[in-house]
Amino acid sequence: MHNPPRGCMAERVPKPQIGEPRPPRGLLLLLFRLPISLFHAGLGWMLRRRLLLLTHTGRRTDLSRETVLEVIHHDAASDVYFVVSAWGERTDWLRNVRKTPEVSIHVGRRRAAALARPLSTEKGEAELLDYVRRHPIAARLLSRLIGYRVTGTEEEYREIARRVVVVALHPAESGEAGRGDSRPHGPPAGVK
Repeated sequence: MHNPPRGCMAERVPKPQIGEPRPPRGLLLLLFRLPISLFHAGLGWMLRRRLLLLTHTGRRTDLSRETVLEVIHHDAASDVYFVVSAWGERTDWLRNVRKTPEVSIHVGRRRAAALARPLSTEKGEAELLDYVRRHPIAARLLSRLIGYRVTGTEEEYREIARRVVVVALHPAESGEAGRGDSRPHGPPAGVK
């Protein structure tokens, strides 16, 4: 019988058993969609810069679609917002922005046209782990709400980072346009 060389077993570190995310249904879906009403009522500022309303174009219908996402990081120097597709590649909004990356965002009192760019797995993992370090309680609660079974270890969050997609939203440079103006928050010009 052939014995594996020493050290081979140590290389096989089992992945954490964190389960599979469950798309929201029923009351949870209603709870997730509630912030959209706040943005529509002009109360998006109440959510500070923690949540963002993303308006994107449906990949099949070309109709305007909306979703609210948590901002895991806002890089003030580059003015880029980072959000997560918690259900990975299956998320409709992610599939939509992959087809049409021109979107609009409403965060706090700001509205702006933006360009959505999914990050590489490595860069996405770095952003997500940075968020976890800054907000450990929120990270654990949101992970569980989504359906992951986590205890809070870094390896569990690394596994989640391999399953989700982090997207960078780059607001368009347009001077004062999009900063607290009263324009409707539909897709940017040129987007159907």
